[in-house]
Amino acid sequence: MPTLINLLGNAKKLEPSFRCMHACVAEKGNVNLAKKNIRMRVWRLMEERGIATFPRPVFHRIPNFVGAEKAAQNLRELPEYKTAKVIFCNPDSPQKPVREAALRDGKVVVMATPRLRKGFLLLDPNKIPRDSVSKASTIRGAFEHGGFIDPSEVKVDLFVAGSVAVSPDGGRLGKGTGYSDQEYAILKNSGGLTSETPVVTTVHDFQVVEKIPREEWDVSVDVIVTPTKVIRITPGRSKLQV
Repeated sequence: MPTLINLLGNAKKLEPSFRCMHACVAEKGNVNLAKKNIRMRVWRLMEERGIATFPRPVFHRIPNFVGAEKAAQNLRELPEYKTAKVIFCNPDSPQKPVREAALRDGKVVVMATPRLRKGFLLLDPNKIPRDSVSKASTIRGAFEHGGFIDPSEVKVDLFVAGSVAVSPDGGRLGKGTGYSDQEYAILKNSGGLTSETPVVTTVHDFQVVEKIPREEWDVSVDVIVTPTKVIRITPGRSKLQV
């Protein structure tokens, strides 16, 4: 039977491990709180400044914004976009103009279904009537005009992510559910994209913040496109390792 002295001795040996564990938990808590505060600040600012558009309120969403169409047009000018044949795009409202532009430009669009409940859809512009492209760019229309695919069946040339906030060093925040990170990881693990596949986001200028704390699974962006400018991230920052 262990004595009190033995128990105390073992506790002292474990003490540094406990301290490390508590420090890690505290650090993660601080990161999560910082991310939450950034999201709330951006959502509130967009509502207060009249930047947010349907669907509203934008809290807890990838926020749609005034100028989303212009940001999509600016994205079309990127060399990464022009050379891409297959584009992945999130299903959220602010990227609807991106999906529509890509289809009108003759590009195949791969779209995640909301909350990944039904996996991925593929939209082939050659199989969509020209007068149905706008509808096909919506979630409901994508289910009507697209088809379900296994992520291993595609090779994505450009990954477009929706964002709540981004930073000039490539940091990105979604709405806090982790779906974009999951979509990226699923496609990468299946061979649908690689670490070299460019990651782009379209946001309002007010969604660009100074700094975003990162965790190892967070997908960073290569290019930020707003209605007024294009921000290219300095090469060399880390990407999600899966």
